Amino acid sequence: MTRLSRRNVLQAGMSAGLTGGFLTGSWPGWMPGTEPQILPVAVIGTVYTKNSHTDVLAGKILEGWQQDGGAGPGLRLVSLWVDQAPEGELSRGLAEKHGFRWCQSIDEALTQGTDRLQVAGVLSIGEHGNYPYTPDTQQHQYPRRRFLEGIAATFRRVGQSVPVFNDKHLGYRFEDARAMVELSRELKFPLLAGSSLPVAWRVPGLDLPQGCEIEGMVSVGYGGLEAYGFHALEMHQCLLERRRGGETGVQSVRTIPAAQIFQTAAQGVWSRPLLEAALATLPAGSSPAVGEWKLRDDAAVYDLEHVDGLRTSVVMANGAVGQFCCALKLKGRDEPVATWFKLQENAPFGHFAYLLRAIEQTLRQRKNVYPVERTLLTTGILDRVMQSHSKHGERIETPELAIRYTGTDWPYANHPDSPLQLPND
Repeated sequence: MTRLSRRNVLQAGMSAGLTGGFLTGSWPGWMPGTEPQILPVAVIGTVYTKNSHTDVLAGKILEGWQQDGGAGPGLRLVSLWVDQAPEGELSRGLAEKHGFRWCQSIDEALTQGTDRLQVAGVLSIGEHGNYPYTPDTQQHQYPRRRFLEGIAATFRRVGQSVPVFNDKHLGYRFEDARAMVELSRELKFPLLAGSSLPVAWRVPGLDLPQGCEIEGMVSVGYGGLEAYGFHALEMHQCLLERRRGGETGVQSVRTIPAAQIFQTAAQGVWSRPLLEAALATLPAGSSPAVGEWKLRDDAAVYDLEHVDGLRTSVVMANGAVGQFCCALKLKGRDEPVATWFKLQENAPFGHFAYLLRAIEQTLRQRKNVYPVERTLLTTGILDRVMQSHSKHGERIETPELAIRYTGTDWPYANHPDSPLQLPND
């Protein structure tokens, strides 16, 4: 991918116009071998505050990968709509600074008041903001389905569609997620979704071959069981989907509460040796020895039984670990393979740059660079995990999560095939 300066991005975007040629992949003045055309995009967000997900994605379109005015993606933000305006709201000031249209509705953001789409793609960022929680399971009711249905309503009105990215899980309920995927199939627009974890740095680099035989896996995460549990599940799934036969889905889930974590390990429910192999990838001082762990009450293990008979686990090690890592047992290998999924923990949060690169390529080729079924499955697992947690660890059968798909070879941040190489300090 050609790297563009912010000056070149803005000049190319201004000369391109908004003719709608992006619907067929052709642009006025484009010739083979020339610099890639700048794609106009709309952002639909819950809020735009400092370091919100809207900021760390849209901000990289406006100010470059490092959000410092340097090189950035071949995208131009032309319109934005946000649902809420809390204290510290930034979008109006940024619209004045950068010249994008600040909109009153989703439809206006996509069409700029016309009867044609004026964008090559849409980023729907339903994260952060003041939204209620479900009373039973304490799931955050972000309006991701409402956003996508608003986008789809515009597609229907104008008789056009473009690719859409949905940030994080598809909905707080699996039924919402399934409806969203069905909507994208009905209207025939690519729907990319998910976490930045699958494209983050891996230390050491870990490339599982397609079709490898996985006999066990433990992933480690931390934080809120829904908000950060989703990231841990996406990390888990982006490796697990490479196993022999591809992904076949999950037949049951159980959330093991903190008080039972080590008891269930001793019973063989999940693998403590794989846990320790995963933790061995972390920098010194990142976690005390497992025997010295003092877990908080909100720690838990997600116990997953897969349709193909595999059993894997995600350990949310709250109180002991503040990193993401995982380890797998592969058939024919005595020692586990393991890696740390390293994030850039301070601004500009560079792992989101790699997510944005995946979004850009999806827009360019009008085809997902990795399957939405991954996030459909992780959304479903997360929903059922939260239900199990609210029922004190009850095992939940999940025939609806028998979701089959095959992963792709989209590279992560420090993969040799990744054309974008950013510092991660």
